[in-house]
Amino acid sequence: MSNSLLQPLSPTTTDNLPAGGLDPERFDPLEVWYPVHYIADLDKSQLTRFTLLERDLVLWWDKNEQTWRAFEDQCPHRLAPLSEGRVNEAGWLECPYHGWAFSGTGKCESIPQQVPEGKAETSPRACVNSLPTTVRQGLLFVYPGQPENAAKTQVPIVDVLEENTEGWVCLNTFRDLPYDALTLMENVLDSSHIPYTHHRTVGNRANVAPVELEIVESGKWGFKGLWQEGPRKGTLGKQDTTFIAPGLMWHDLTSKQFGRTLTVVYATPIRKGECRLFARFPFKFSSKLPGLFLKLTPRWYSHLGQNNVLEDDQIFLHHQERYLEQKGGTDNFTKAFYLPTKADIFVFQLRSWVKQYCAELFPGKTLPPPLPKEALLDRYHSHTKHCGSCRPALKNLQRLRLGVVIATALIWSLLSLSVLFPGDISHITVIIANVAVLLGGGIWFGLGKLEKQFYQGREIPPRNIAS
Repeated sequence: MSNSLLQPLSPTTTDNLPAGGLDPERFDPLEVWYPVHYIADLDKSQLTRFTLLERDLVLWWDKNEQTWRAFEDQCPHRLAPLSEGRVNEAGWLECPYHGWAFSGTGKCESIPQQVPEGKAETSPRACVNSLPTTVRQGLLFVYPGQPENAAKTQVPIVDVLEENTEGWVCLNTFRDLPYDALTLMENVLDSSHIPYTHHRTVGNRANVAPVELEIVESGKWGFKGLWQEGPRKGTLGKQDTTFIAPGLMWHDLTSKQFGRTLTVVYATPIRKGECRLFARFPFKFSSKLPGLFLKLTPRWYSHLGQNNVLEDDQIFLHHQERYLEQKGGTDNFTKAFYLPTKADIFVFQLRSWVKQYCAELFPGKTLPPPLPKEALLDRYHSHTKHCGSCRPALKNLQRLRLGVVIATALIWSLLSLSVLFPGDISHITVIIANVAVLLGGGIWFGLGKLEKQFYQGREIPPRNIAS
């Protein structure tokens, strides 16, 4: 069967192939399902471009089959990017260059330039390369490997969310990060950095204590670990950690005070030195009030706070991986890193896994030159413009600022009239108008500070602000 004629997978597809292929000594990063977008952030009326493992894709909604599709972002005619096209009236993806149109399986349905009796669209060369897709736990997954393996390969999901679906309250965010997927995985597996790196956001230096980690089981599939004491000096209970190769991990923590909390991270490789993070925070609270509060919090507002946390370590991770590359990368990590405590066991296990199973995502590739701080702290291009919540929130905020300007200008005009016709306007009216102008200016300024948070992060992280 041609890979251009694949149907999307059902969530109930039977799995019988391990991720990474059948070779017991090598993990093939192509033979894996990768999340590429939250469904909540995809617009069925628009085409969405995404790069997976240096391969440009276009994601689109096939209304005829009621499913999401992932095509290679190249028209077979003249290699124009299909993501610049549209979905036409027939529900086919139409190339912007010459109007060639493709149905959901990748089959060419129309070549407008040929004569009526022409049959060029029946050639296999007229088909677009289509990748298998499936939707699980609110995420669109794409399979970049051999398409015949897709239906047999397990989709990496958080199994505990499937066991008991009642009562979970979940916060989701994503961001395109300026460092490798492996660097992201290494960072989020390392709980010991939180009190220092995230001091005053989600951590506190006062909670620092020895971190005694242990590996419970491991294999080509990944590993499971345990922190018996757990965070905050053992006040919250033990924490279980699961790493599903090559790009999913979660911490699982249950405490009497707060209930059950998961920290879930997917690292989807875009290209060398860039990945997309999908972070999920499922909660099962011991009382209903915290869950109700989270449900009432606007998603865009949560994203602003979560971006603050991501930026706590964004800059030094960008440079850290370049220093490691200069010292030989994963092949030489035991000499490049000094890992004397059990707090680094998960980091050691991850790097050892990559080395043991030859699982480098971009073998032979080198990192691009380092970016300036302004680019590293960019939020608009790495999150806002792709987010189905933040993008409209930003537009509404800009409209609100404009409305405040217009309203303040009208009030200012009223004040001008009080100068021209002092007997017709009372002193109380003038005082109220002055207060309104000052208030309008304050609101405009405050909304401007909020608007900036959709574009750029803070230059100085909270941990470095003097008390």
